[in-house]
Amino acid sequence: MGKVKKSPWVLHYDGSSCNGCDIEVLACLTPVYDAERFGIINTGDPLQADIFLITGGINTQNKDVVTQLYDQMPRPKVVVAVGTCACTGGIFKDCYNILGGADTTIPVDIYVPGCAARPQAIIDGLVQAIALFQKRSDEHDEYERAHKGEKRNKNGQVS
Repeated sequence: MGKVKKSPWVLHYDGSSCNGCDIEVLACLTPVYDAERFGIINTGDPLQADIFLITGGINTQNKDVVTQLYDQMPRPKVVVAVGTCACTGGIFKDCYNILGGADTTIPVDIYVPGCAARPQAIIDGLVQAIALFQKRSDEHDEYERAHKGEKRNKNGQVS
């Protein structure tokens, strides 16, 4: 997984799921699976979140909420869709009010399929999200340094 500069904060949002995936996400935070060992912290504040973990499909009522939460998150950010409903709309995709998976509203980076997604798969998705967040964070830092006139050599020292 490499070095992580800071503990990524995860914002968990339940779109319109049956709560099966939500229970599994919560199971990941218990001592049995202990997803926090990878350095993640669960938060309810989108202004402090780095990873947006969404379960359930997008419907006409929560579309604006999901967009607003995504827009409030600072960059760089990573979106993880957990469960078949968040990935594609699942068994509810033909319902009149379901628009589909999370990618119908916001860009999704990592998909964790399953009905309900297993805790091991969710943790694997979170580990991938942490690695992607670290990569984007490093690119963002390099961009900031380049625009401030600060450059680093191969050893990471300011030159």
